[in-house]
Amino acid sequence: MSEQDDQRPRRTTANWVLAGLITAFGLLVFTAAVRAGRADSALLFVALPVVLAAALALTPGRTTHGRVFVITTICLLLAAVALHEGAVCVVLAAPLVYLASHGTTALIHALRNASRPYAIIAVPLLLLPGLEGSGIAPRVDPEQSVEVVRVVALPADQVAERLTAGPHPVPVRSTPLRMLGVPTPGHVSGDGLAVGDRWAFGYHGSAHGPGGHLLAEVESAGPERVAFRFVEDTSITARWFTWRHAELRWRAVDPGHTEITVTVDYRRGLDPSWYFGPLQQLLLGAGLGHLLDMMALR
Repeated sequence: MSEQDDQRPRRTTANWVLAGLITAFGLLVFTAAVRAGRADSALLFVALPVVLAAALALTPGRTTHGRVFVITTICLLLAAVALHEGAVCVVLAAPLVYLASHGTTALIHALRNASRPYAIIAVPLLLLPGLEGSGIAPRVDPEQSVEVVRVVALPADQVAERLTAGPHPVPVRSTPLRMLGVPTPGHVSGDGLAVGDRWAFGYHGSAHGPGGHLLAEVESAGPERVAFRFVEDTSITARWFTWRHAELRWRAVDPGHTEITVTVDYRRGLDPSWYFGPLQQLLLGAGLGHLLDMMALR
């Protein structure tokens, strides 16, 4: 056996105990999910994260950052297990969690090796960006708006007809929505562009899991425009933002093409703004694109 092999980190009793505890936790949650009628997603949202977490628990870290990565990843995977379908929240927050954990580790190393002890005064300054929305620091610009513009190869009168027919479920084309598993409406009802007409967007779920619906009502209508207000929102996405107002506008570019603009005002529910602000802009923009797809306006 080489000297390099002797220096390799070895699995300890603590590694095996941690892996056992993770497995036991996973079995309990998996059993509860199956009994609650969620066997269809238990393998994906419970079994897979538990297997990965247990494997990481048996992987000793070679360096401090390696150990921090392992511990952070195990915590994220177990959080995903606990949240089940809400695991997308963990996926969205993971980069921020890794940044904070590894940044803190690097800072501790730097302060430990610093020749000037008073460098520790930099710690509060580095923590400030993460205090937003905690109650200690105020929220920054939670009221946001996203706009999507699309030109379709249809005359304006046909666009109006398709908008009047309302949306219908279609496969998700957006890569960000598919990769992150962002919830999209599984069943849609409603049509019309007259004041008082309602569109309902339902999200799949069960009596024991996320689901709910979003109900939008035509608030005002005019030539080549319609505005919506949101009457009720019990959907899973209500955890992340609150819909405020939406508007659809369209205009003829030429006899065979029409420009469609969708604008939505919302209140961001996640902080800090410098991270979740742009992220939600991206995902909501993709969601509005999916809305146009649902109305056969591609």
